[in-house]
Amino acid sequence: MIYLRIIHVVICVSLLAGCNSFQELSREPMAYIEPGFGTRFYPGDEESRRAWAHFVSGHYGLSEEYYRTVVEVTPQNGAAWIGLAASYDRIGRFDLADRAYRQAAEIDGDSYVLLNNLGYSYMLRGDWRIARRLLQRAHGLAPNVTAINNNIAVLDANQAYFKGLAP
Repeated sequence: MIYLRIIHVVICVSLLAGCNSFQELSREPMAYIEPGFGTRFYPGDEESRRAWAHFVSGHYGLSEEYYRTVVEVTPQNGAAWIGLAASYDRIGRFDLADRAYRQAAEIDGDSYVLLNNLGYSYMLRGDWRIARRLLQRAHGLAPNVTAINNNIAVLDANQAYFKGLAP
């Protein structure tokens, strides 16, 4: 009987540890999107975490729904507007993405995160000239951010491919 209780306690502790690691994982990307995310309270925080989890899982329609809920509840949450815009990008609704990016820019200005995401959006649309300009501006603000450097490399590779310079 005592062994069963010990096993039960070990299982419970393991499950709780797993929950904490999921919370840490789900908060980290939002902290990247918006520095200081954990220090500010937003009524839509739980929905933000769900939206991010769906986004990284490739469920862009669901992430769009959750981010839309968050911006309705907390319209001054710039990170949520960027998440909403990125979700719209992934489902091909660039008209709605542009509106969400404009809203994020009004709230937080032209941050390197916004410029990088907007540059990626224009890469998805095939407008490499605008994409390059936006990515270069993002790179100027944050030259050591891997996501920006990777997007510039992808842009360069695509242009080389279509010019016939790549194998």
